[in-house]
This record gives sequence, C-alpha cells and structure tokens, in this order.
Amino acid sequence: MMLERERRDVVAHCRRLRPDGLVVGTSGNISVRSGDLVAVTPSGLDYDELTPELVGVHRLDGEPVEATLAPTTEMPMHLAVYAGTDATAVVHTHSTAATVLSTLADELPPIHYLIALFGGPVRVAAYATYGTRELADNMIAALDGRTACILANHGTVTYGDTLAKAYSQALYLEWLCEVYLRASSGGSPRLLPPEEIDRVRRKISSYGARPR
Repeated sequence: MMLERERRDVVAHCRRLRPDGLVVGTSGNISVRSGDLVAVTPSGLDYDELTPELVGVHRLDGEPVEATLAPTTEMPMHLAVYAGTDATAVVHTHSTAATVLSTLADELPPIHYLIALFGGPVRVAAYATYGTRELADNMIAALDGRTACILANHGTVTYGDTLAKAYSQALYLEWLCEVYLRASSGGSPRLLPPEEIDRVRRKISSYGARPR
C-alpha cells in the first residue's frame, strides 16, 4: 500500500476530530504530502468507518494514484496549500468558535501571545462556495505570511511540516477564537502590540524539549 504510514496517520488524527470538538459529522478533512503524492481523506465518509486503505493517494494535480473513493470536496484547498507553501500536512475544520468569529470579524486579533504560532493575527478569508477554486484562492491570500486562516462563514485551515503540528495549530486556533469571543462579550479586549507578537514569535521558534 502506497504511503502506508501517512494514511495511518491521517486516520488516527481524523478519529480525534469529533472528540476534540473540531468538526460535526463528516465535516472537515485532512491530508499529508509525501514528495509528489498526497494522502487525503475521502468525501463524506464517517470517520469511525475510515481505514488507511480508504484514504486516497493522489498526485499534486489531483489525479488519483491509489484511491477507491472520491477525495474530499475541499481537495482544491489542500492542493493550493501544497502549491503555495512548504507544508507537508493540512487540516481543515469546522470548529465552532472559529466559525462564529468568521461571521463577526475580518481577523482574529492578538488577544494572546500564542497567536505568534501562526505568524501574527489570523485573517478571515473572503467567503466562496465550498470546494471551489475561488475558495482556494481566497484561502491562499489569507494565508500570506501565516500558517492558518479562518474561512468566512465556514471554518479553518491550518498547515505544518508534520500532521501533528498542523493538528496542534487547529486546536490552538480554536482556543484563541474562544478566548476572543468570551473577552469580546464582556467588553473591548486588551490586545497585544505587534512588537510583542514578533518577540514571542522569535522565542517560540526555539521552544521545545532539547539538550542543554
């Protein structure tokens, strides 16, 4: 089986989507790139029924290589991320707080220093019908200089150099949106200045367990 490790990784993370509150039903999708191939979730299949064999393998132009089911309808978004960034994994969710925020604001502002994980305030991409090239183009514009964006009246997209990192980004983004919505409900939130976000971004680049 082609890309066996990547396909198993996709299944493992898909099984977490609903428990982690990132999707409802079969909404949302995940992909992992390996070289010129992409392992991506199929369209409309319940995550409890998903197996590695049902995760399709496609070329970067979308052509199937080893796929028994049609790929996610959001395949254009995934392929656009791979074409426009150095990503090796993409996570698309319909998480509640981010979707609510997408109907109220043009960006997620620096409500907390962890917004530096994404390169700065997270933009809301202009609305377009799901599964279209227009939506993919709007997403790419919103991702400029960022590793995440929010899709207007839709959901989120995050990417990373591993699936674990892209998935973690989706979790952090949802938490930050929840913090902003709660703070906004009580008044005008105090935001952090751009220079602080830049400072944190530099610190985060070397964060993590490493030898002394």
